[in-house]
Amino acid sequence: MSRTRYTIRFAIDPQTGASFDTEGLREHFLIEDLFEADVVSLTYTHYDRMIVGGALPVDTSLPLENIKPNGTENFLDRRELIAVNIGGAGTVSADGTDYELGPRDMIYIGMGTKSVSFASADAAKPAKFYILSAPAHQSYPTKHIRIDDAKRLDLGASETCNERSIFQFTHSVETCQLVVGMTMLAPGSIWNTMPAHVHDRRMEAYLYFNLAEDQRVIHLMGEPKETRHLVVANEQAILSPAWSIHSGAGTANYTFIWAMAGDNVDYTDVEMVQPGDLL
Repeated sequence: MSRTRYTIRFAIDPQTGASFDTEGLREHFLIEDLFEADVVSLTYTHYDRMIVGGALPVDTSLPLENIKPNGTENFLDRRELIAVNIGGAGTVSADGTDYELGPRDMIYIGMGTKSVSFASADAAKPAKFYILSAPAHQSYPTKHIRIDDAKRLDLGASETCNERSIFQFTHSVETCQLVVGMTMLAPGSIWNTMPAHVHDRRMEAYLYFNLAEDQRVIHLMGEPKETRHLVVANEQAILSPAWSIHSGAGTANYTFIWAMAGDNVDYTDVEMVQPGDLL
């Protein structure tokens, strides 16, 4: 029996996005159910063909099964993948080699890998693997990056409520187009990105986590002159089109993983939007 389920999200243009009510915004841009026990949950998007998913192995190891939208025999025949562990200790196996991922470790798996599976070290404290995959044109080596090995940047200030540490996971990894990192907000800070920005050459996905169950993040999206918002709970993800701003504020501090795919892997390829220019 398959332990994989998937949905498809079609691309939305900015004019259509501006017409959505709350239900419509959540239907098209919010992923609410990433982690289900002993299931690999995938969302295939038509934004740069990015796949966003989650694997929560509890009682069994979970294989990364292929899905029909890929149009290939194996999941990674024409794709690359990154998995970030946001739970307890776990193992990712790639073509028979096991990689032990601690909390907030990442693994990059290159195009052409035939078999991938996910497992937890302790069912009482299961691993939670956040999965990101994009089309690839070349095979690069599989690489395990521990949180301590990522490039760290400390930015912001407590006075502007955006004191945060950014961990650039893919800074030292060759990828075709995946760019992934993690941002941890300091206690008392709530803004994840301000000023807001857009990057027309890349879509972006956000996973918000390490947020108390009774707290929320107000995620801002839309064109700079036509903004909208989504109320996001712990371990929910946002699909952010290239035309949309990326910013948000929480009712408490939190952590989030950001991932991009598109034409450019340059971290600084952004267009800033100052607060006074938002409507």
